[in-house]
Amino acid sequence: METLGPLGKTAAMIFTPCPLADAFIVDLAPQRDERGFFARSYCTEEFAAHGISLEPSQCSVSFNERRGTLRGMHYQADPHAEDKLVRCTAGAVFDVIVDVRAGSATYRRWFGARLSARNRRALYVPRGFAHGFVSLTHAAEVFYMISAPHAPESSRGFKWNDPAVGIEWPLRPAVISVRDDGYPPLGAA
Repeated sequence: METLGPLGKTAAMIFTPCPLADAFIVDLAPQRDERGFFARSYCTEEFAAHGISLEPSQCSVSFNERRGTLRGMHYQADPHAEDKLVRCTAGAVFDVIVDVRAGSATYRRWFGARLSARNRRALYVPRGFAHGFVSLTHAAEVFYMISAPHAPESSRGFKWNDPAVGIEWPLRPAVISVRDDGYPPLGAA
């Protein structure tokens, strides 16, 4: 069965809205043959058709040696806020976003998704969202496409286990940086 995208063409990607405003799960729509498959993982035209203007300025990789490594919750404040497309390229992670846009209908709500090399799923993280993950496997690698260069002066974060946010992590972190563990709660960030 052929999946049609918003432009009436065969879909190269499948966009599923998350319960948080403006965020999406992005799945591949592989074209298979005897060799395996070919799939598009990013297309400016298809993203724009879903109201997303992601123009990558930088790409980054996070390698996580041990299962239970937690990174987060991070975001960039204005004027350096950033959009991200996050994909797990080795192993698996539980990836979490939190809407930190004051005045948003989904402010302080969180959403989590399992991203893995096996499911090849990506998560589109809009500007104004905090992001973090915990590795579910050893040797988990996460690839980021980011819309703005990193600006250390705009880096922000909040406590990964802030009870006011209530993220339900699937496992307790075994490895977490002093910086990430020392962030204040969201209201104080």
